[in-house]
Amino acid sequence: MRCEEVYFETYGRAPEAVAFCPYRISPLGAHIDHQYGKINGLAIDKGIHIAYSRKENGVVELQSLNFPKRAQFHVNSIPEEKVGDWADHMRGAALQLHQKQPLRYGISAVIEGSLPIGGLSSSAAVIIAFMSALAKVNRITLDPWETIMMAKAAENKYVGVNCGKLDQSCEVLCRKDQLLYLDCADDSYSLIPWIGPKFKIAVLFSGLERSLATSAYNLRQDECKAAAYSLLAHAGLEYGKFADTRLRDVPTPVFEQYKDRLPVNFRKRAEHYFSEYRRAEEGAEAWRKGDLETYGKLIFESGRSSVENYECGCSELITLYNIMTETDGIYGGRFSGAGFKGCCMALVDPDKAEDVLYAVEERYLAVYPALKGKYLGALCDSADGVRL
Repeated sequence: MRCEEVYFETYGRAPEAVAFCPYRISPLGAHIDHQYGKINGLAIDKGIHIAYSRKENGVVELQSLNFPKRAQFHVNSIPEEKVGDWADHMRGAALQLHQKQPLRYGISAVIEGSLPIGGLSSSAAVIIAFMSALAKVNRITLDPWETIMMAKAAENKYVGVNCGKLDQSCEVLCRKDQLLYLDCADDSYSLIPWIGPKFKIAVLFSGLERSLATSAYNLRQDECKAAAYSLLAHAGLEYGKFADTRLRDVPTPVFEQYKDRLPVNFRKRAEHYFSEYRRAEEGAEAWRKGDLETYGKLIFESGRSSVENYECGCSELITLYNIMTETDGIYGGRFSGAGFKGCCMALVDPDKAEDVLYAVEERYLAVYPALKGKYLGALCDSADGVRL
């Protein structure tokens, strides 16, 4: 790994350890974790590596192979407000850890991401990998759900992205060749073993990077909550604070009865939620049976709903999605993550995987020739969650 080589070049010695957190894909359950829906998730064998050593003086010294400037702060004087650079994710993680237990030691670290940024939850992965490393040198033990919720809080409260717990849960709880089926309302989950035919995971980068903090990501959440609030009011049901309201609070019959009274945007967001909730349930059952054809069909349906109802995805990603629906060897695919730039994911026939990558790239770059050299297709497998 280059992070180990760069660490040696920078500090004249090998790092004491390397932390790794995988990226994730969520084939089904897109955009509904923050509404307390159900999700399907897989960790993949690409992710964030951090080569690091303990610093006795409490200084955190960070270098990223993906960003030009270094960052530095002390564990006892972490800025209360975000600075506005790539290291805010680490500051937010350190602050969460410091609130659990006072930190004594810092780390010197070199961070490396194995794929381009956008759509695979690299932000959650870097937070979890860094938090795990900083906890390790400070002899702090975190259980899986502490890691998940502290990483989520770092992104919500410090970075300013109102994400749910889908990303963090996948990157901590997942196991190779098992589907994470998580209920975001009560955190109950199961890991469903795969018993069907072999497949590969294709990750197709549009060539465009994105930041959730500056996208319409937070706006979509507000629209979902507004839809829930309105539906409960129309039905004469109890509701509390707007910030605490979720579409999971709304019974499906209430949505069906009152959806036509909603403003069109609110209705579309709710339509996506209720249909995606159903797809996540049906997908878990198809996975349990090893039915890849049905599972893939549900992923394509999810992608279409994301375009038409959730209304995310730039023209480049929508083009990629449409190409995938017409490419032999792809069982199913959709935007990966929020869908505001970034990438698409697909489950593909391993015997046709290389042909799939070639065909998609050729058609995509015929539409967007300026993205040649920025577009990237990669093949991955499922993997375990975070490890040291």
